[in-house]
Amino acid sequence: YQRRVHGADITGDEDQAQEIYQVARISMGMDFVEQDFANIDCFARRVVNLSEFRKQLYQYLVDKMNVVAPNLTALMGEQIAGRLICQAGSLTNLAKYAASTVQILGAEKALFRALKTKTATPKYGLIFHSSYIGRAAKENKGRISRYLANKASLATRLDCFMEEPNRVIGEVLANQVEERLKSFDSGEKSRTNVDVMEEALKQYTQSIGGVVGAKRVATDDEAAEAKRRRKEEKKKQKAAAAAAEEAAAAEPEKKKKKKKQEA
Repeated sequence: YQRRVHGADITGDEDQAQEIYQVARISMGMDFVEQDFANIDCFARRVVNLSEFRKQLYQYLVDKMNVVAPNLTALMGEQIAGRLICQAGSLTNLAKYAASTVQILGAEKALFRALKTKTATPKYGLIFHSSYIGRAAKENKGRISRYLANKASLATRLDCFMEEPNRVIGEVLANQVEERLKSFDSGEKSRTNVDVMEEALKQYTQSIGGVVGAKRVATDDEAAEAKRRRKEEKKKQKAAAAAAEEAAAAEPEKKKKKKKQEA
């Protein structure tokens, strides 16, 4: 208040003194020059360019992950799926890991420290950043992390070994994890894995038009018929091998008989 009164004494106007006081609180105390404006403009342009570059990198990640691992991406998201593959070294290495390894992937230091000090081992690694674990209650985080790691391991193997993978099965697995998460709160029983996989296979067959590459998707009857033919071929091969062994064993005896007859 003393500053206001003093300013009013100088300016002769209370309102003008108040404006000067407010500006003085936020001012740097000096005027901008052309160099200051140029630096601010350069910094603003750099921030805009970095933002655009980040958007381009994210779009590249989305496109690449939908080609490399579409099912894992549909289940975990682009960033977490990419981090898991990077941590494992390749998609094939990640597909070879057990679900328990996928669960704690990225928390190796904490795991070995816990084993060394004989304390509780970590419940999750990189998958902790998943929205499923973030939405779960504290007492259910460990359970949903095991369940999510199991589905992530399955999705990774599908992406690695299927001829034409797409996002369909991954989206079905994501819905199954969502149902499991809701069942913790509601207590309702979620669908079994058999029902979920049957639905996933039906949707996958419809999405590719019943064709995998140049081959038609085999029905249950066709698969059974193919299995029966393979068994018959194996039996024929075994019988032919046994006959060849018997013929080879009987050959020396025939030679001996011929020698006796000649003698």
